[in-house]
Amino acid sequence: MMRALPIGLLAGLLLVATPALADPIEEGHLLVDEYCSDCHAVGATGDSKLAAAPRFRELHLRYDVGDLSESLVEGIVTAHPEMPEFEFDPEQAEAIVLYLKSLEPSGGTAKISP
Repeated sequence: MMRALPIGLLAGLLLVATPALADPIEEGHLLVDEYCSDCHAVGATGDSKLAAAPRFRELHLRYDVGDLSESLVEGIVTAHPEMPEFEFDPEQAEAIVLYLKSLEPSGGTAKISP
């Protein structure tokens, strides 16, 4: 019986110490808010602070946002010099794409292919 208590205690501590998986859409929202909101409107409403910066809720009108994942990992580069180059890890890129899809009128129910 003495052995069961330490093993049970250890299992309980591991459960407490392991953070719950974050909502990837919320993670994507946090990332674009941190890295993109200085120029772009990243939410469901509002205008971009930089007039030439597209509103993220309208990106689906220009691009299939699911195709942006690779560019986000390799380093997204645009033709205008004001846009800094960003590189995200694959999980961050997937979270950003899921967030962008959530802004689409359909609610972004499409899945990202690996």
